[in-house]
Amino acid sequence: MKLSQLLFSQGFGARRECEGLIVSGHVTLAGRVCDDPFHEVDPEELVFGVRGELWPYHAKALIVMNKPTGVECSQKTKHHPSVYGLLPAPLRRRDVQSIGRLDEDTTGLLLFTDDGALIHRLTSPKRHVPKVYEVGCKHPVTAEQIARLLAGVTLVDDPATVRAAAAEMTGQRDDGLYGLRLTLTDGKYHQVKRMLAAVSNRVEALHRSGFGALTLPADLAPGHWQWLVGPQLITP
Repeated sequence: MKLSQLLFSQGFGARRECEGLIVSGHVTLAGRVCDDPFHEVDPEELVFGVRGELWPYHAKALIVMNKPTGVECSQKTKHHPSVYGLLPAPLRRRDVQSIGRLDEDTTGLLLFTDDGALIHRLTSPKRHVPKVYEVGCKHPVTAEQIARLLAGVTLVDDPATVRAAAAEMTGQRDDGLYGLRLTLTDGKYHQVKRMLAAVSNRVEALHRSGFGALTLPADLAPGHWQWLVGPQLITP
């Protein structure tokens, strides 16, 4: 693959822009400047530099973010900044999309990719990919509420019964709320909040800690992201 073509595929601008970056000496390979746009490179496991920043080559982008509160999972936001503003320009140019959404006041594990087939596979209701949520409840969580969540509840304005794949009390939290770990395999609008309301409780804080086989990296700070290698990391 030609170097200019590689930069184009990784979101560093139009083809002419990528050629200009290279000719101007802004691109390095193995720490050395390469100013030939037509230089042939093997993209597999390649790490290249653009303006001093190192980038690994990925045919398809797949990243995980620790979503902070106060941002919306939308390109066209209504009340809050967009979560896409937390991503660097090359990823935005690649048109990465979030795999599902989290509400503006929900934090935690959020995946992005430019692989449309992967988005479909992980969001299809037929796949039943589990998502794990750490819930801060206003009222103590009871054994009866757990039993109802597991058996299935009916949401307001939705006749279909929805049930948790797993639910467990996690005790009173440092913030004074009552902890619940909830695993869901479907993705209805405001589902966690609506399910807790159906059992006479209220969600005061919500954090997604798991998606498929992936758990949120402990060292990933809110608002930061990192690359994932291979969809096998997120499919159970």
